[in-house]
Amino acid sequence: MSSPSTHPASPDVPSTASSAPDGGPGLVLRNARVGLDGPLRHIVITGGRVAAVREEPPGATEIRDIASAVAVEEVDLDGATVLPGLWDAHVHSVQWAQARRRIDLSGARSAREAAELVLPHLPPSGQAAEVITGYGFRDALWPDEPHRSLLPEDHPVVLISNDLHMAWLSGAALALIGRGDHPTGVLREAECANAMIALPPPPPELLDRWVAEATTAAAAVGVTGMLDFEMADNVTDWLRRVQRQTVDMRVVCSIPRAALDEAIARGLRTGDTVPGSGGLIEVGPVKMFVDGSLNTRTAYCDDPYPGTGDRGRLETPPDELAATMARAARHGLHPAVHAIGDFASAIALDAFESVGCPGRIEHAQLVRAEDFARFARPGLVAGVQPAHAPDDREVADTHWCGRTSRAFAYADLLAAGATLEIGSDAPVSPLDPWDGIASAVARTDDERPPWHPEQAISLRDALAAASRGRSSVREGDPADLMILERDPSLLTPGELRRPGVLGTLLGGRWTHRRSL
Repeated sequence: MSSPSTHPASPDVPSTASSAPDGGPGLVLRNARVGLDGPLRHIVITGGRVAAVREEPPGATEIRDIASAVAVEEVDLDGATVLPGLWDAHVHSVQWAQARRRIDLSGARSAREAAELVLPHLPPSGQAAEVITGYGFRDALWPDEPHRSLLPEDHPVVLISNDLHMAWLSGAALALIGRGDHPTGVLREAECANAMIALPPPPPELLDRWVAEATTAAAAVGVTGMLDFEMADNVTDWLRRVQRQTVDMRVVCSIPRAALDEAIARGLRTGDTVPGSGGLIEVGPVKMFVDGSLNTRTAYCDDPYPGTGDRGRLETPPDELAATMARAARHGLHPAVHAIGDFASAIALDAFESVGCPGRIEHAQLVRAEDFARFARPGLVAGVQPAHAPDDREVADTHWCGRTSRAFAYADLLAAGATLEIGSDAPVSPLDPWDGIASAVARTDDERPPWHPEQAISLRDALAAASRGRSSVREGDPADLMILERDPSLLTPGELRRPGVLGTLLGGRWTHRRSL
């Protein structure tokens, strides 16, 4: 790839963008493959947007005309592929930023093994008892059960399940949140969420720095935006972050259901750009829950979990869900409804049909055969996480036995006319849409054969679902782009997980740059 040339008026281009991306220096990307198996084109970027995609390169006169208003950099991509930047449509930003620094429990094969992974991290006797946190265990197939007695009683230890729906606390950690008499130390669903809120958090300045660093890491794999489902005042938190430091992506801020009244009073409306954010921050949907999760066996299903009479947990009754959705919709706030089991998905679909509003169903992991077509209603998005399918295939085969042909069923959803958006649910999976794209296409992530390969979707469909529906680089669009070493359609499924991102642009400014 040839070296870039820079117009004399152009300053050095920084390696990361400022928090306000639009209106920066002009940029000409020469000899770019535009789209999958695309032709060679030349892309002109000014004012943070794609000004032109053309067969002939801009001449010296045109470059001078552009440079009269802005500095212009020219980069010869030498046939590298340019695609719309990726969006992660389901992230828990603070939990992801913290999980990157926690003890990794993902390899634990039993409760006792998970507890043993904590031991090397205990401080010497007499040292201040800071909370030790582990993350990522999956207990659905363990031979034993988590219990407080397995953890050091006199040191605060908090272990969080991979699906974020369960926390396992030591006696000292339980005492910190006023639950010292809890018999098992295992907290699920609302109890788990309340415990996480009650635990002493890191200093806000430190958390903000960790979150900003996570956006920079995501930019390195081509991510230009995310939908944040952190259970927090995300609008306020993200506005503070972009005003104080570099944030390398756009963020759509969800609103927890508990904050609906406050959001209405503040006049927040889904889709509005937040003033003072430099165009980076947008008001998102209101998050509501119908059920729990598969790994915690609280997903609400038509059939009981094997060996039990338990069908999971209904978090919000249907009438209450519909009434809350209707209230939000009257004030311009779209609902995002968490539904994993097939009964929960049906309840969510009933509510959307009753209220008649746009919005999202998050996860839709198990769907009744007759319900696929109901996802095609106008304005409804199915937020899915394909990386969970290979992660959870054994758990699904065990606890949803006989029903997995309609689990993580992305091909059936697309065939029915549903609109899909791919997310990671980070930290449940890493904040890396390529993991989800490859899993959606291959239905496996290792040497195992594809799981229900009939539910695989095409690379083109997967990329569109991971790019907010943008399938091509078009004139007038924000210059939120990624530059890849090779056309993804030429890659094997394994290679697709690491496609070689040479550069990422946010509003025409570099947030990641390698070998360009």
